[in-house]
Amino acid sequence: MTAPAPAAGALRVFSAERIDAGDAAAHPEAVEVLHWARRFLTAAHPDLGRSGPVCPYTQPSLRRGLFHIAVADRDGDGGDGDLPALVGELRARYDALLAGLAEESDRELLTVLLVLPGLDRADSTALDEAQRKAKDEFVEQGLMIGQFHPVCEEPGLWNRTFRPLRAPVPLLAVRKLLVFDLPFLTGDETHLNHYLARFAPEVPARIRDQLVTSVRAHQRAAA
Repeated sequence: MTAPAPAAGALRVFSAERIDAGDAAAHPEAVEVLHWARRFLTAAHPDLGRSGPVCPYTQPSLRRGLFHIAVADRDGDGGDGDLPALVGELRARYDALLAGLAEESDRELLTVLLVLPGLDRADSTALDEAQRKAKDEFVEQGLMIGQFHPVCEEPGLWNRTFRPLRAPVPLLAVRKLLVFDLPFLTGDETHLNHYLARFAPEVPARIRDQLVTSVRAHQRAAA
């Protein structure tokens, strides 16, 4: 699927196919991230703690032509200065692509990565904060937003010493919230409630609250 032509100063969104064709030659960070996604996310890893690829959604997304990489047009401050504005535009571009997909299976695989090469690669503070602030709204509206960074310390789900969110370039990734995402939401009661309201709407609110308490207690015991 071809992304809409960007307006002046907007994000430029490239499909993996367009990057392969050389359309993103002026944005080497997009090419680098695509190579990383194919080399790391779609492959197994000895430290992952389970079988299968690091990210089970990346290869199907690539195969269906639903994997996109966004870059900001460069301006005087390097293009990555206003993170909240970039997150807002990332959401708008994701929504525009989503609106063109009729099949639910395609909507679940649509992925957009925003590369942010202007951010400090040795300090993820700004990126972590932007992702944390955006996640509440994204999860409430049925989306996941994750941060990747060369020094990201978020541990793996199956091996706490593994660092699956380390990428060569700082970036944010957006895709649809799926029922399998529960383990990524247990650290926040609000996120858990949004998840249960979306995937188990028939469960009474009182029972949802009990489930949230139980899940969080289990997480603390397993830590």
